[in-house]
Amino acid sequence: MTELKYLSGFGSEFSSEDPRRPGALPVGQNSPQRCPYGLYAEQLSGTAFTAPRSENKRSWLYRIRPSVIHKPFKRTNIATFLTQKWDEEEPDPNQSRWLPFDIPPTNHKMDFVAGLHTICGAGDARARHGIAIHIYLCNTSMDKSAFYSSDGDLLIVPQQGTLKITTEFGKMEVAPNEIAVIQLGMRFAVSVDGPTRGYILEVFDGHFKLPDLGPIGANGLANPRDFLTPVACYHDEEISGFKIFNKYQGALFEAEQNHSPFDVVAWHGNYVPYKYDLSKFMVINSVSFDHCDPSIFTVLTCPSTKPGVAIADFVIFPPRWSVQEHTFRPPYYHRNCMSEFMGLIFGSYEAKEGGFMAGGASLHSMMTPHGPDEQCFTGASKADLVPQKIAVGTQAFMFESSLSMAITKWGMKTCQKLDAEYYECWQKLPKLFSDQINV
Repeated sequence: MTELKYLSGFGSEFSSEDPRRPGALPVGQNSPQRCPYGLYAEQLSGTAFTAPRSENKRSWLYRIRPSVIHKPFKRTNIATFLTQKWDEEEPDPNQSRWLPFDIPPTNHKMDFVAGLHTICGAGDARARHGIAIHIYLCNTSMDKSAFYSSDGDLLIVPQQGTLKITTEFGKMEVAPNEIAVIQLGMRFAVSVDGPTRGYILEVFDGHFKLPDLGPIGANGLANPRDFLTPVACYHDEEISGFKIFNKYQGALFEAEQNHSPFDVVAWHGNYVPYKYDLSKFMVINSVSFDHCDPSIFTVLTCPSTKPGVAIADFVIFPPRWSVQEHTFRPPYYHRNCMSEFMGLIFGSYEAKEGGFMAGGASLHSMMTPHGPDEQCFTGASKADLVPQKIAVGTQAFMFESSLSMAITKWGMKTCQKLDAEYYECWQKLPKLFSDQINV
């Protein structure tokens, strides 16, 4: 594969043109009477035209053919378990944990789109309010097809296998311990090399932002310079029967066209796909006592209209030093007004080193108690509190939402990975109450 090139920055005004066609970007205007090289000008708007300048997201694409050239969309069932039916099963407030999800065997070819499985979610894409959490399970590359969501932004977290993603803006490669964000309406195709698995957070409300830093200051957490956007790289191909898959109001549709949609020769704007390497996250934590709230590990947030409340946060728990004195260092026991969906990319999560496995997941619904299992609690209560590097070789993450999520039928039954014995990890927690103040 040709060495990939990227533009650096988050929320920036970028411009890019394929070096094979220098001067493809119009100078001084967006839509000239005749674009260079006979290209078509097409705007992709991620926000309303009248959104404040600080919030306005749009890009101009200069392409060989406008994207309107396709046959009518028709409903397709290629992704059997992609859904927005939150009432398939009765509500269940119990702590939920899934064993690693099965990747299809090699003799059952499944690409990224067909391998989309919705595990839980809330809200309504038609009202542009809510989220969906999907698992992708695939073993073959997309062929003569592209996908986009008309419902929301897609935050993709690879767990096994590297994704080679071709977008209208260019190409990027996303490996485990990296993430990619493909925003609303952006078309892309995924190539894989063998068994591939990962997680997707889809937000219907708005777009992901970097969290405000407040007293932290000007630097820290995920730094803008570490986000990478692909550069223009066009395909001028006549391809009979090329399929465009469109996720629309929770359902999947397909339309045929006779050319590649990745024919953008040049583009400029601030509405772009991007990737981020999680190892570049600057961890901030307590250096005296107590366990900080996990919000200090937020990489990206999609805020709601309520100040300080997120539709969804993407939070990670990376390798870091733990140095707190006279403190129970692992995550504290907790009942939360937010829903917490966790996944494990690799390694062993500190609070539950046994049953929580890479490629699996857990969901702790709002106000349902959760926290360290008995083994973790006992060990941490007696540990010698020396400085310790924790989570080495581990990357766990959390999709946290202010919405109360429902588990789909696939997540509850069909996948057959829901751990019915999850609750048992807390049952052996002992009663330690005593007449003595120091036990």
